[in-house]
Amino acid sequence: MRKVAIIGVGSTEIRSTTPDVSYKEMMFEAATKAYEDAGIDPRKDVDSFITSAEDYWEGYSIFDEFVPDQLGAVLKPVFTVSADGLFGIINAYMQIRTGLIDIAVVEAHSKASDMLTFEGIVTFALDPVYNRPLGGHPFYIAGLEMMRYLCETDTTLEECAMVVVKNKKNALDNPYAAFGAKITVEDVLNSEVMFYPLKRLEMSPLADGAIVMVLAAEEVAKRLTDTPIWVKGVGWCSDTPQLESRDWGRAIYAEISAKMAYKMAKITQPQKQIDLIEIDDKFSYKELQHVEALGLCERGEAGILLREGATEKDGDLPVNPSGGSLGCGNLLEADGLKKALELVLQLRGEAGKRQVPDAKTGVAQVWRGIPTATGAVVVLSREY
Repeated sequence: MRKVAIIGVGSTEIRSTTPDVSYKEMMFEAATKAYEDAGIDPRKDVDSFITSAEDYWEGYSIFDEFVPDQLGAVLKPVFTVSADGLFGIINAYMQIRTGLIDIAVVEAHSKASDMLTFEGIVTFALDPVYNRPLGGHPFYIAGLEMMRYLCETDTTLEECAMVVVKNKKNALDNPYAAFGAKITVEDVLNSEVMFYPLKRLEMSPLADGAIVMVLAAEEVAKRLTDTPIWVKGVGWCSDTPQLESRDWGRAIYAEISAKMAYKMAKITQPQKQIDLIEIDDKFSYKELQHVEALGLCERGEAGILLREGATEKDGDLPVNPSGGSLGCGNLLEADGLKKALELVLQLRGEAGKRQVPDAKTGVAQVWRGIPTATGAVVVLSREY
């Protein structure tokens, strides 16, 4: 089967609030940039449009009916993936691989600042019989999971705080990021305890933004661009939604997703074959847990890598040079596309001050968030 490449990307600025624009205007801006980058006319060239959206986040039922106009997709096939944008890339990849289509567009966005009931939406995802009646903010699950992870791996609170310091510092060099800052480990440790031991600065703040990507079959990609970024491997997994039966100390969904993607990409030694990683860090401990789940070190050693500087953007294994969700903001279903966007810019050599030298292969990994155990991994490379 033919190969697939990302040939165009477009993004709005990521901001904490966007009262001046609607989600449709945000999507239009990102789409216009992506089409210009890819050199295509969506009304003539695109065979399939995919939107990664969840009706509960949007406040509308059957949200995809609000998508075609601003994407140039009127009277064209539009598919909704009720999951993170990385799943949208995977769906587009599979459509193109089958030979069914040549060009697909993937869209994801967040208008979190419009939400009045974020906590209620997340709570609604809990088991209605055993978990939801317990009450309280559902992020208590993250606090419990963090405690379990720390106890099983001997990771320290200081190492979790170092993740926040690193990612917010990286975000200062990212024009798309909303929450870059120069802070210290002490600042993080002294911030308000929200869900013990999780502190306020260890939680990625919600943000608004839209991202659009254009994927194409290899013969089309080679014709349209000199810098195709090839999709080398994809993987996804939904572990049990039951809180009572999951492994609280490990990210099983990330382990399974990574194995699937690595097998497709022929990656047998991720520590040596991967040049940079954009990994899920909705909570500080999650970056460390996911580094281990992706096989980048042994279990319990992610904190050691961090202390040694290996995961800095100029280290041996840069993790979240974009600033991650802690530095850029949590874009809900667009979080995965934000990570893929960073990889595309890095692999093209267009990442500016945060550029990782001679980056050839990168991995994007995402987790859908509390209370799910759903995640995906995509391997991208500038090498054919």
